[in-house]
Amino acid sequence: MKKYVITGGAGFIGSHIAEKLVNDGNEVVVLDNLRTGFKKNVAPFNLQFEQVDIRDEQAVNNYVKGASAIFHLAALVSVPESIEKIGECNSINAQGTINVLEAAKNTGDCKVVLSSSAANYGDNPVSPKVETMTPEPMTPYSITKLDGEYYLDMYRNQFNVPTTSLRYFNVFGPRQNPKSAYAAVVPIFILNALQNKPLVIYGDGEQTRDFIYVKDVVAANLLASQTGKGVYNVALGNSTSVLELAEFIIKLTNSKSEIKFLDTRAGDIKHSQANPKKFQNEGFTPKYTIEEGLIETIAFYESELVAQVNSNL
Repeated sequence: MKKYVITGGAGFIGSHIAEKLVNDGNEVVVLDNLRTGFKKNVAPFNLQFEQVDIRDEQAVNNYVKGASAIFHLAALVSVPESIEKIGECNSINAQGTINVLEAAKNTGDCKVVLSSSAANYGDNPVSPKVETMTPEPMTPYSITKLDGEYYLDMYRNQFNVPTTSLRYFNVFGPRQNPKSAYAAVVPIFILNALQNKPLVIYGDGEQTRDFIYVKDVVAANLLASQTGKGVYNVALGNSTSVLELAEFIIKLTNSKSEIKFLDTRAGDIKHSQANPKKFQNEGFTPKYTIEEGLIETIAFYESELVAQVNSNL
């Protein structure tokens, strides 16, 4: 049995990593201040939950002792909020990451896997995105994620702390919060389709994204805890338009929803696709097609809606 620490483990992706590690028989400690996470996400699992802010250096240090790896997902994740609260974003995402790295250094032989972001590529029109491209972060959120990548490299080179950064593209799956300020398009489309409400697309729907199912992201994290150093894209390497996604979800849910088009939102990137070969060369092979991932995700939100209706009876 190994000990693993997950910062931000009560969030969407973190809770899936926690579930997998617990099911594999490991000791799991989740640190989360519940700013955007939910205790219910990890309540069913046999793990240690601590309501801790990663800016609390001493607490982080105490809970990391003896860990084989830290999966570092805790962050201020809302891009608009990061612009409004630049100092707070920096203290959570940059200083918080330093606290995690210090704790790993102090415990010794502890790998740090950072959840980073494709937002680090910014508006660069070159596609697909490859890790050797010059980063062009455009917001405090992406600037601090890039800071985190550099700090991980520095701690690996200066202090021999093993580190890997994973740049996620468009992750989707169960437990993604459709009501957050940073809500992704997939849960919103699914919930509206299940209720026969319109699916709203901003722009012409031809904008493309590289969607990847959350269980494949979990597998990427587990692999990164064992191998690899530096930065890796985590994506399928496929391009799916938002219109295609909407039509697919309507079909899979047998929905009567209509698709509505509104004006393009300022700052929306037109095309986002990854070149995932670097991490594939380390052994990462996604197992889920978009369709397989959507079927599992739809089943989750369907059961959530049923539970909601039953609780209102």
